[in-house]
Amino acid sequence: MKNPSKPTLIPTATAAAIRYQAVRFLDSVNSLAQLPPDTGREVAFAGRSNAGKSSALNVLTGQRQLARVSKTPGRTQLLNFFQVEPERYLVDLPGYGYAQVPDAIRRHWRLLLERYLRERLALRGLMLLMDIRHPLTALDRQLLDNCAHRQLPAHILLTKADKLGRGAARTVLQQVQKTLKTDYPRTSAQLFSAPTGLGMDEAHARLDEWLGY
Repeated sequence: MKNPSKPTLIPTATAAAIRYQAVRFLDSVNSLAQLPPDTGREVAFAGRSNAGKSSALNVLTGQRQLARVSKTPGRTQLLNFFQVEPERYLVDLPGYGYAQVPDAIRRHWRLLLERYLRERLALRGLMLLMDIRHPLTALDRQLLDNCAHRQLPAHILLTKADKLGRGAARTVLQQVQKTLKTDYPRTSAQLFSAPTGLGMDEAHARLDEWLGY
């Protein structure tokens, strides 16, 4: 995965936003054996291939090209590690549910994700991105089941909230929160929009919590 050595910054204001501008690309891996040492703290980002994961990562770090935004969903095919500072990392997981790849590769991704979520001790939380118009799909629930199995907290970013009116977006959020309270009590949710910056402070606060700031 290629990233610019001098990333283009997005203007930001809060202390948390400034902190995450220091994020830099570290490494890409395709197997558990290639993972960095299992120390420190990590937060993973996951979601369907068209949920806006790369856009969210770029906005949250204030860098326009940290994670490549592609018009072809499913381009993230590796576990991409980004260092906030020593012993603190963000991990961009492969998108799921859309990518046009052979079944063997799809199975490899699934098993790699399942084992990473189940076995990685440094992993402190999962940011799960869902298009607000299509929340809690069967694949999303599979990922939340993996988190629940090891009691890993998860936080849902309901992306593209700007695509709905304010009232409609709040209604979806309330419906999702109601389901989570029953099925996934360790999971929280919020509205998020990369183009408008909606939900940035709340998302940064959750990252800070999990990374120990």
